[in-house]
Amino acid sequence: MFKRKLTALGYHNPESFNVTDENDFRNVVVWLEDQKIRFYKIEDREDLRNINNSNWESVFKQYLKHVECPFDLSDRNAVIDWLLGFSVRLEYGDSVKKYKDASAENVKKNLVNAPQVIQENPLDNLDFEDKDFKAGVSTLARLLNITEHPDHLVTLKAICTLVKNRLSVEAVSKKEKPQGKPFPLHESSLAFDTGDYVMNQAAKVLRLLYIHDLRDLQTQINEAIVAVQTITANPKTDTKLGRVGR
Repeated sequence: MFKRKLTALGYHNPESFNVTDENDFRNVVVWLEDQKIRFYKIEDREDLRNINNSNWESVFKQYLKHVECPFDLSDRNAVIDWLLGFSVRLEYGDSVKKYKDASAENVKKNLVNAPQVIQENPLDNLDFEDKDFKAGVSTLARLLNITEHPDHLVTLKAICTLVKNRLSVEAVSKKEKPQGKPFPLHESSLAFDTGDYVMNQAAKVLRLLYIHDLRDLQTQINEAIVAVQTITANPKTDTKLGRVGR
């Protein structure tokens, strides 16, 4: 009964969806929020995405209240049908011009095969919990010598950071590596002692990373100040207005 709406929304496997299967049900809920509804900010979806959490049902009940779903979780058919209908309305709202010319005759001809909603951004159709996607992230991590995190999305963020800082066009275009003396980490002072040698070394690394972030922030602040000064410097006087400024 949900196949038509799942197909219209572009779900990757609408034929095999089984609302009575707990894993299928939770995965569809997460997919709808990630790809269509987007009620939460990305960073606020973590609990909902953790479908193996024992408190997932409580998180989902709270989510239903937030999206103002009129049905209770006890009636899963009604809940998933409402979420699918809500997603279809949002999808249509984002593409009114695309569907406004659709006629009743055309709709009747395509009742069996509902229209495929194609996103302009192909990344919107990715299933980030798919086993092939996870395997791809793992392969990339091994190729780039990145230690994998239990959460594949955290590993993906690390890959993105490495690609941005080391493999971008700007980074690759720099033929010569920056010259400088290696920082004597083992000889540097931490200013406090944790009582454990390994923890002391880890603390030194964290402090250096923190200083690096502060320097990046200071650079961005300086760039912002320069940008503002280019706008406010050398103001022109308009005597007609009786004030100084552009």
